[in-house]
Amino acid sequence: MTTDSSALRVAIVGPESSGKSTLAEALEAALSAQGVAVARVDEYAREYYAARPYAPTMADIEAIAQEQQRREDAAASACRVLLCDSSALTNRIWAEVAFGAASGRLLALDRPHDYALTLLARPDIAWQPDPLRSHPDQRDWLYGLYLAALTRDGVAPLIVAGSHEARLAAAQAVIMALLKK
Repeated sequence: MTTDSSALRVAIVGPESSGKSTLAEALEAALSAQGVAVARVDEYAREYYAARPYAPTMADIEAIAQEQQRREDAAASACRVLLCDSSALTNRIWAEVAFGAASGRLLALDRPHDYALTLLARPDIAWQPDPLRSHPDQRDWLYGLYLAALTRDGVAPLIVAGSHEARLAAAQAVIMALLKK
């Protein structure tokens, strides 16, 4: 990790409707129940678009990534485990899909080695419609973009797949092992 915080940062990424937010909430509850001081930073894009029409521009994506990072940094000092529902990687891929490339600003915000663990959610669960989701038939392709980006960045993600219980158990086991190091 390259951050100043002693918090173990966990990025939860993957294509839309792949169970990231559900996993983040469940991990927070499970870790808290084990006495771990945990904080969760929700995906800021949802809040951002709650107050404006969903018509993303590169400036919007950059603003979302910057605020997501600011919130992560602010929360990291008050916990042992920081669960990040999304990361700048999501914004980078969003920009690449929507505009053909990510801006230099987005690339600078995408710091995959800030995370001690990256959970990559496989889209093997049922699609759930949502106003911010627009790729119901491209989730496997998007998953491939995440995996390729992480591989290029030298990050070996923990792929979480299958039932909610299986995802939670796998992620929780690795987090607890990392806390013991």
